[in-house]
Amino acid sequence: MFKDFKAFIMRGNVLDLAVGIVIGGAFGGIVTSFVNDVLMPPIGLMMGRVDFANLFINLTPEKYNGAVLAEAKKAGAAAIAYGSFLNTVINFLIVAFVIFLVVKQANKLQKPAPAAPITTKVCPFCMKDVPLMATKCAFCTSALTK
Repeated sequence: MFKDFKAFIMRGNVLDLAVGIVIGGAFGGIVTSFVNDVLMPPIGLMMGRVDFANLFINLTPEKYNGAVLAEAKKAGAAAIAYGSFLNTVINFLIVAFVIFLVVKQANKLQKPAPAAPITTKVCPFCMKDVPLMATKCAFCTSALTK
């Protein structure tokens, strides 16, 4: 059983999948940091010093100090954190776009499949396909030239 497991693990596609998952997780962390630390602060500044991570809708009548999401969560208030959701959507769009670019580039690098070899020819008398090496048409029995 251990031998079969080792053979399964050592197959190329399993190793490729494992590497892809590890790199994908690391890339997700980079994109999250890019969105939260680089992309959203300037956008928030242009929109009047808005911190997207703290945008939420309070579903309770209480008010929280500075309208900070962390304080509302700490108090156990029901809140819709649409700012965090917006950041997550932007993360997804960036990751999806990068994957699109990688797949598009990989498709360009792949060579087109070779054309299938020609194995038949058309009989000039009955227009049916016959094998290349045939000297007589199997359909109309006409003599064929090579």
